[in-house]
Amino acid sequence: MQNRWRDEEAGQFKEKLATQWGEDVALRTYSSRLLGADESLVLHGGGNSSVKSAHTNLLGERVPAIYVKASGYSMATIEPDGHPGMDLAYLRKLRALPELSDEQMLDEFRTHLLEARAPTPSLESLVHAFLPPKYVDHTHADAILALTNQTHGKELVKEALGERVIVLEYVRPGFELAKAAAAAFEAAPGRKAMVWMRHGLLTWGETARESYDTMIELVTRAEEFLAKRAAKPLAVKVATPLSTAQERLPRVAPIVRGLLAQSSGDADQPYLRVILQPLLSREVLDFVDSASGREIALMPPLTSDHLIRTKAWPLWIDAPAYEDADKLRAQISQAIQEYSAAYDAYVERHAARLPEGLTRLDSLPRVVLMPGLGALCAGKDVVAAKVARDITAHTLAVKAQVTAMGAYEGLSEAELFDMEYQSFQHAKLGGGAELPLARHVALVTGAAGAIGSAISQELLENGCHVAVTDLPSDDLDSLVHELKATFGDRVLGVPLDVTDPDSVARAFATVIQTWGGVDLIVANAGIAMVSALTEINLDSFRKFERVNVEGTLLVIAEAARHFRLQGTGGDIVLVSTKNVFAPGARFGAYSATKAAAHQLARIASLELAEIGVRVNMVSPDAVFSHGGRKSGLWAEVGPDRMRARGLDEKGLEEYYRQRNLLKVKVTANHVARAVLFFATRQTPTTGATLPVDGGLPDATPR
Repeated sequence: MQNRWRDEEAGQFKEKLATQWGEDVALRTYSSRLLGADESLVLHGGGNSSVKSAHTNLLGERVPAIYVKASGYSMATIEPDGHPGMDLAYLRKLRALPELSDEQMLDEFRTHLLEARAPTPSLESLVHAFLPPKYVDHTHADAILALTNQTHGKELVKEALGERVIVLEYVRPGFELAKAAAAAFEAAPGRKAMVWMRHGLLTWGETARESYDTMIELVTRAEEFLAKRAAKPLAVKVATPLSTAQERLPRVAPIVRGLLAQSSGDADQPYLRVILQPLLSREVLDFVDSASGREIALMPPLTSDHLIRTKAWPLWIDAPAYEDADKLRAQISQAIQEYSAAYDAYVERHAARLPEGLTRLDSLPRVVLMPGLGALCAGKDVVAAKVARDITAHTLAVKAQVTAMGAYEGLSEAELFDMEYQSFQHAKLGGGAELPLARHVALVTGAAGAIGSAISQELLENGCHVAVTDLPSDDLDSLVHELKATFGDRVLGVPLDVTDPDSVARAFATVIQTWGGVDLIVANAGIAMVSALTEINLDSFRKFERVNVEGTLLVIAEAARHFRLQGTGGDIVLVSTKNVFAPGARFGAYSATKAAAHQLARIASLELAEIGVRVNMVSPDAVFSHGGRKSGLWAEVGPDRMRARGLDEKGLEEYYRQRNLLKVKVTANHVARAVLFFATRQTPTTGATLPVDGGLPDATPR
């Protein structure tokens, strides 16, 4: 394991942060980030760190304080305010209590914060408070868990790490663990670290560097010990080529995603969907293809800190029928039903210990393991799904390590339940109302233009995961860069030529490989030209027909095939034009081909309703730009229209504003909100056209 400490960097943190936060918190921030930078130590809000210091109150008194990582905060990116301060002297008095519930403990934390608006401190704050050393670090290091989670693990830990490390049997995190850790520390003076069986590693020191160096030293020793003892690697029955697994994924993921969607009871939004993150690698394939993969995978997780993200157990699909989609769907459906029944029975067995105020989690799996494919990890959005994926990757790797040298031994079912239904853990999942499209995936064609970019942004602002597609160009690249800066992993850039069936299929496959499926198609790609009918070149007309008609057909057809496979309905919104109803002179190629596309969408509304797919159209009048993005259509059409009317660009925009009943400028944002209306299913509507034109009397129907 690499020691990442650099005195120069530590000095920079002190220089930047010490004036406001003090040197102790500045160095606490630095070393916490060092720990968080290594995923083999902590993952996604896991782990913990603290520093004991002093705080000057409003009376000018210096009082003892402890700054502990807030619950669920990521150590990799933590800022100083991610270590909320508390009254240390008071917290230490709590040790005298015979018992303290999690709810009472939370009240004590919140009422003894130094800053009322600070985030909630970690569940393990009392561990840090009860131990005397100034700096304390806690991780769920893979190498440590590989030692603790096996038969005779306690002896292995002592052999690997030496006698200067305290070994504590598993104790439920919270007040009980804090008291047990403090007692173990006092009973063994002079030790430099503590291993919690099936939980993790605790180190300490009077300086941030001392505690950090000890963490790196001990994890390195554990890694070296494991490497020497690994004598029985997993025996792979049939090694699936990685390329085969990747080829299977676009056919399998939509089936899994559809079957993991929960029924909502809402006729307009009948499903609570999930986002999938696939885990396909040589190591994972070898695990699921191994003779003992199923047995090991279905054993308890490495640490109770992980299970709130992944559930206590994954779902395993035996002998998947990859070559028969109907049979595969039946297999997966049956396996999910059995998993749900088993989960419900597990909760019922322990229902008497369910804390008041906590609701039961759904009974669906978060991780699906399939021989010949790998793992599919589910979450309510891409962030939650990625957490499940990363934890699964580390879990499988550690379980393989354990199997190579011994027998895996995890927590008991009761211990797992107590942590799965623990208030601090549930708080990490977040609450409150979700954005309306939070569980949706959209594919937008022609996204790099004015209207397409506005639609993409509007969908993202409403929680959607959006694949922005267009012909490869700097415009597409810059749009992806701009959107990712705000919306992160909910943005995917995909080059797409709507006239090429292979390109369309590849684009859908790319989105499926990224998020598991697609729920909304915005067919926006289109081109225009200005020419009298007598002057239209037939080859040019055919080019427009290929983009505006064939492109629309190919995208709708591919969407329909996907929606049937996924089985949870969907939406298609065609960006049409007022020219379908009120064509303009010298605009024949555009008007005719867009009318054909419009008719295809109307027919799709008839054909796809039976599978829960709604198809609607928005019909805008002239949109000239969106921010700095000019409309490609009006770049082509505008000069002719300006010449015909003797206007400049501003004059032309004013002309279009004055010709509608409302005398308004139609913007790309207006079009985007019309798309959003259909995407969020505000009314039970399909086959409809929503004009976005300020009211044009000749553009009927209205």
